[in-house]
Amino acid sequence: MKKCIYVVEDNINIREIIEFLLVEEMYDVITCPNTRSFWQQMNKHLPDMVVLDVMLPDGNGVEICSKLKQNAKTHQIPVMMMSAGNNLYKIKAKCSAEDFINKPFDLNDFANRIERYVAN
Repeated sequence: MKKCIYVVEDNINIREIIEFLLVEEMYDVITCPNTRSFWQQMNKHLPDMVVLDVMLPDGNGVEICSKLKQNAKTHQIPVMMMSAGNNLYKIKAKCSAEDFINKPFDLNDFANRIERYVAN
């Protein structure tokens, strides 16, 4: 069975590139442009991993990460935070995501990081 990854990214170009890459790597991918659509998807199905942009139009990834990690049903889901700013050290202090990556990022590095967290 394919692993499912949720990608929460408001920039359509970045979202589509990540989706294309992950589909090519044989993952099921659900993309969400904002926090509202993410929580709607979470009510339907829990993913194997979540990739979160920090800055979103209706909230931020740090808040999503914190809620996921505080919930007994979702705390085990690996989270990767993405940020275009060079403020990852600040983000690391605010949430307990498994991984952090700066945008723009190397696609091979990104794919390898995803595989590390969702491999059987």
